[in-house]
Amino acid sequence: MSQNTCVIAGGGPAGAVLALLLARAGVQVTLLEKHSDFLRDFRGDTIHPSTLQVLDEIGLAEEFLRLPHHKAHTMAMHTDEGTRPIADLSKLRGEYRYIAFVPQWDFLNLVTGAAARYPTFRLIMNAEVHDVIREGDAVRGVRYRDPDGEHELRATLTVAADGRHSDVRRAAGLVPVEHGVPMDVVWFRLPREESDPDETFLRLSSGRLMVVIDRGTYWQLAYAIPKGGFDALRADGIGTLRRQVAELLPFLADRTGRLTGFEDVSVLSVALNRLRRWHRPGLLVIGDAAHAMSPVFGVGINLAVQDAVAAANLLAGPLASGAEIPESLLARVQRRRTVPTVVTQFAQRVVQNRLIRPTLAGRGAPAGLPRDLAHLPVAGALARRFIGLGVLPEHVKSPS
Repeated sequence: MSQNTCVIAGGGPAGAVLALLLARAGVQVTLLEKHSDFLRDFRGDTIHPSTLQVLDEIGLAEEFLRLPHHKAHTMAMHTDEGTRPIADLSKLRGEYRYIAFVPQWDFLNLVTGAAARYPTFRLIMNAEVHDVIREGDAVRGVRYRDPDGEHELRATLTVAADGRHSDVRRAAGLVPVEHGVPMDVVWFRLPREESDPDETFLRLSSGRLMVVIDRGTYWQLAYAIPKGGFDALRADGIGTLRRQVAELLPFLADRTGRLTGFEDVSVLSVALNRLRRWHRPGLLVIGDAAHAMSPVFGVGINLAVQDAVAAANLLAGPLASGAEIPESLLARVQRRRTVPTVVTQFAQRVVQNRLIRPTLAGRGAPAGLPRDLAHLPVAGALARRFIGLGVLPEHVKSPS
């Protein structure tokens, strides 16, 4: 059994960024990641201006922009009737006026590599956290297993950043409130050619909806299906999926044969939920473990990073000083991040109920959608700020 000031379960964006910020402040921190690497395919991998600004504030922006990436300055919806611009991020104020699409493993390797420059940081891979250590009502660390067996790691503060199926959250007896979703998402990729469109967009038609992400050398495609509908899609055969892709995106019709079977796709079971309480004595829950986000707007990574920044701003100083962390301070993290979480999830539910649900039900695009939201004076400004920066963008104030 070993002792740390802070142990973080989960090496995703929330856990990795929080670990970096705490190590940067001189906090003894251990990050536990259950996989052997960060290689996860078929994710949105969208780094929005709010996260780019955080990277800039800690001196990682230049290093990040050297990673292979693709920039999207605009967002649009393509319907059977034509194109409807949604947001023009190039009109944002500041240096970062685009969404950067970067494989998530590159982002996580960058963040944990920067954290490893600090002697107070430790990363343990293949470490599957399955329980918490309790002292009365307080959490005092975690139990995890790796190829060498079972281990205990005690800590002043335990942070659950282990995703929407969080084992730490379950062990602590915290249960999220589900808000319901009308869809799941089938992810796959197809080659991109020079003659293809040069944009990232939403393709919408009666009964079908697909997010089309330009990744430079290939298209990353997110095909929305009715909730729980993957078994029916698979029963219809891969030919049905190929045909639907070709009908939605005729320029890809000659490449759908690259989908040889359903082993070429990955299914995301979409969830939208959040905890009523993000903390227990000695425990804080952040990121998807605290609030699973819908893929709508592609802001999940960025909400997780904002949680991490807010937590570090409030907790790094007390942790570095060796002080006991009162639960009231953990509650301040939740209060800080509740408004942006609730507002973002409300907006996602509106889009799900008024756009995605009727579209998947075959009723077509709802009437009354603006032809050019991006260039409406007030609505366009709100749309680009909401997508690019979020409701309450955080700035790094934790010590270095």
